[in-house]
Amino acid sequence: MKQRTAAADYVLIITGSFIMGYAIKNIYDPANLVTGGASGLAIVVKELAGIPLWLTNTILNIPLFLAAWKIQGWRFIKRTLVATMALSLSLYVIPERVLIPSGDMLLIALFGGIITGVGTGMVFLAQATTGGTDMLAALIQKKFPHYTLPQVLQVLDALIVLAGVAVFGIQPALYALIAIYALSKVSDGILEGLKFSKMVYIISDESEQIARSVMEEMGRGVTGLDATGLYSGTRRQMLCCVVSKKEISRLKELVREQDRKAFVIVSDVREVLGEGFIEY
Repeated sequence: MKQRTAAADYVLIITGSFIMGYAIKNIYDPANLVTGGASGLAIVVKELAGIPLWLTNTILNIPLFLAAWKIQGWRFIKRTLVATMALSLSLYVIPERVLIPSGDMLLIALFGGIITGVGTGMVFLAQATTGGTDMLAALIQKKFPHYTLPQVLQVLDALIVLAGVAVFGIQPALYALIAIYALSKVSDGILEGLKFSKMVYIISDESEQIARSVMEEMGRGVTGLDATGLYSGTRRQMLCCVVSKKEISRLKELVREQDRKAFVIVSDVREVLGEGFIEY
């Protein structure tokens, strides 16, 4: 895989931030969906005080960036600073055009989560965040290192979601959880890759024949692992093989042709780097 340039990363950051800004302003805010983060708190503040989203997002992040710059240095904050500025700018310049009917909350939550997930994934892919609770969580975790960053972030976002419950009620908060789930799945897919593969473990008395068939007929590599059945005490060679999703049916056919009693374990693999899959 080619190494991205810094310019390409900043394009990802700005584009992803504007995608997030659109979803926050035209999907989450009109539906009162508070999904955590500084943007979620900005929605609550707008409802209570009428302050625009972009202004609240900017004001909340200024002290966080000053503290992060003092504690962690410029190198730590520079990409996140660009992402935060781009998000605030998007909340200011993007026109208010609500495209989803306000009565369909499920569609709003799913669509909002997917769009925000795409934007978030692009920002994360460029090794940045949009500030807010991510930045605050990093600062708190540095002070209390016995807690992990995700643990601190979950507490902060949960507090903001609870603030949304207090202002808007429980129903929008429940739909916000759907949006958060969709967001995490989409952003994880962008970060970890969408080229899912299958990992197959095969335990058989005919392991040599099965391995030969897979290598010759499918062109896939096979690894043999020494294994012992603790119940029977029998030593066998367990085969390990990674194939694409479309090849799994053919692999099972080859195993069945050689040994109908073979024990086969199939599991999902997020991403495979190396020959025959994603090249470095």
